[in-house]
Amino acid sequence: MEKLVGDASVIVKWFIEEEYTNEALRLRDMHVNGEILLTAPELLPFEVLNALKYSGLFEKEELKSAAISLSNYRIELHPLKGALAEKTAEIAADENITIYDASYVALATILKTKMYTADEKLVEKLAQKYSVYHISQTL
Repeated sequence: MEKLVGDASVIVKWFIEEEYTNEALRLRDMHVNGEILLTAPELLPFEVLNALKYSGLFEKEELKSAAISLSNYRIELHPLKGALAEKTAEIAADENITIYDASYVALATILKTKMYTADEKLVEKLAQKYSVYHISQTL
């Protein structure tokens, strides 16, 4: 089964309808149906829940429900240690991007797979050098 990295900007779209939500939901459905395995750094749930909280669209009970739902998707999460930590720091420094963004890129690089994001600027900056794709370019 193919592993793909999805960043928080994609996973948030599972909970908030916005541009490219349909593409994000397609990726989710492929994961749920066992066609692919979504993977991410361990910071993913924190980033997603933070985005949901600050969207202003979620009350406490809805946010709690989203937290449970997110954990039920069983996205494979990787701790920031060893080779992933080293590669994250390297990419962040070389490309002048956040550690957060670099951790997703580093994981995709280590796993030799694609990373999907809704961050057009990140794709613009890194697509030539890394396997970083916009969610609109999904399978």
